[in-house]
Amino acid sequence: MHRSNNTRRDFLKALGWSSAAIGVLGCRGLLEPLSSGQAGDRPNVILIVTDDQGYGDIGAHGNPVLKTPNLDILHAQSLRLDNYHVDPVCSPTRAALMTGRYASRTGVWAVTEGRQLLRRDEITVADVFAHNGYRTGIFGKWHLGDNYPYSPRYRGFQEVVTLGGGAIGEIPDFWGNDYFDDTYLHNGKLETYRGYCTDVFFGEALKFIRSNKSPPFFVYLPINAMHGPHKVADEYAEPYRSKGIPENRARFYGMIANFDENLGRLLTKLKQWDLEDNTIVIFMGDNGTSVDYNPKTGDGYNAGMRAKKGSVYDGGHRVACFIRWPGKLQAGHEVRPITSHRDILPTLIELCDLKKPEGVKFDGDNIVPLLTCNAPRWPERTMFVHRQPDHPKKWNECAVMTDRWRLVNGEELYDMSNDPGQKTNVAALHPELVKKLREAYEKWWADISDRFDEYCHFLIGSENENPTVLTARDWHPTQGRVPWRQQTLSDDKRWDNGFWAVEIVQSGQYEFTLRRFPTEANKPMSAMEARLKIANIDVNKSIPKKATSITFRLALEARHTQLQTWLSDEKTGKIRGAYYVYVKRFTGKDVLK
Repeated sequence: MHRSNNTRRDFLKALGWSSAAIGVLGCRGLLEPLSSGQAGDRPNVILIVTDDQGYGDIGAHGNPVLKTPNLDILHAQSLRLDNYHVDPVCSPTRAALMTGRYASRTGVWAVTEGRQLLRRDEITVADVFAHNGYRTGIFGKWHLGDNYPYSPRYRGFQEVVTLGGGAIGEIPDFWGNDYFDDTYLHNGKLETYRGYCTDVFFGEALKFIRSNKSPPFFVYLPINAMHGPHKVADEYAEPYRSKGIPENRARFYGMIANFDENLGRLLTKLKQWDLEDNTIVIFMGDNGTSVDYNPKTGDGYNAGMRAKKGSVYDGGHRVACFIRWPGKLQAGHEVRPITSHRDILPTLIELCDLKKPEGVKFDGDNIVPLLTCNAPRWPERTMFVHRQPDHPKKWNECAVMTDRWRLVNGEELYDMSNDPGQKTNVAALHPELVKKLREAYEKWWADISDRFDEYCHFLIGSENENPTVLTARDWHPTQGRVPWRQQTLSDDKRWDNGFWAVEIVQSGQYEFTLRRFPTEANKPMSAMEARLKIANIDVNKSIPKKATSITFRLALEARHTQLQTWLSDEKTGKIRGAYYVYVKRFTGKDVLK
């Protein structure tokens, strides 16, 4: 990508940022120059993140059923972070990985409700690599916002092939996607791809790598597998099904088998293309397993850990992390001290000799001394993990972690050196330690919570994205729950509603088209009246029989505000919100008279 000079401001302009959006960064002191350096001799980087694959969902980690031959080879060839922690669910892990900062500090502490939007003033790993002369690409699942300025093509990625939302079949995803022959966003435009999703994302990554051997590349490959719904060709699931493995787990294992096959394809191509020795390959999971362990019955395999995805016990957030760099990092070496996904960006800055962005304070550490066995006195670290609702609460599900100890929910203390399964609460035996860890949490909470009362606003009327599509997945709920899967939209017994936090970027005339189903579905709303409220405007309209949409045209002033809609059901009169709202600002000759 051409850059006219060497400033962060011009870099963001080249990526398509508006002057107003860049101004936000300027106000926060994040526009100091970065050096592009001599990129040619620097290593390539491939960062692979699998979805819902826990620590135990790997053959090399002792799973007695699952076969992962290529992942086992990578395990043997890599340095391993053995006490490596992420967040308990998808979006927070991705936000922390992208920024090197606690996810909650970046505006991300959930997977829906607009709390998965990465604040626009955050600098991403792709920003850093791109501005240091690398070509950057993402292939798979982003889950940090699909609209401008949150989507990956505005966050440093120059080549983008991603699904909508957080999983195939979610509301922001293209209607009817089912893992096979799906439609994804390619550099902001919808494009249909042939084949299974994991095959497609690896194939697009390989295409990008082959066309970008020089200058070096940064590839982010966050595949959506093994997230549910668990769909895969029978040839991958049948070997497990035939062994009596329950159907859902057999398909989950089949998705891993397909991933493993693609991983082998990638590693083979790197060798064939003479890229193996100068490419850092990182593999990791995004949270604990979602399928392969039943905490109630103990059925399945979880490497002896307690709980699974979504939990603040170790089974929810301790995952695999393999780092391979032939000849530079010692294969087979296991790093025992506690590490996290926040360490990846500062560590890559060191390994790749990149210029660190000015004004950014990382929460993660540069762990190169641990990777190179050159840290005889590595300091004790205290880390934190938590889960939060729309409006965060202190001491909500949380854990304070050190190399040896876990303080869970402020009350339960576990000695991981003697009790890795977290079965025995020893808090009563160590009151001073509990006090110390609670004090550490209080200090951390005060540090990260100063912006918890802020919303990440959806921008409407921007020159960079017009029209804009808002979906119910990003409501801040006022009634019922937040729907997130496409199949729930046809449920006539759901009466959910909520509001979007929006920023009207420019004053002008706007068109709001309300739908129960997206444009491509072309299905009737089954509603008789629509109401829309934004800023100080509150309007309503009758809906014609069998209509698929209803449109309001309004004159609006630029401001931060809230947008909410109401649809009255044609059979019962009960109220639900419009699940989709398409917002367009009229420009030029289109302006209404």
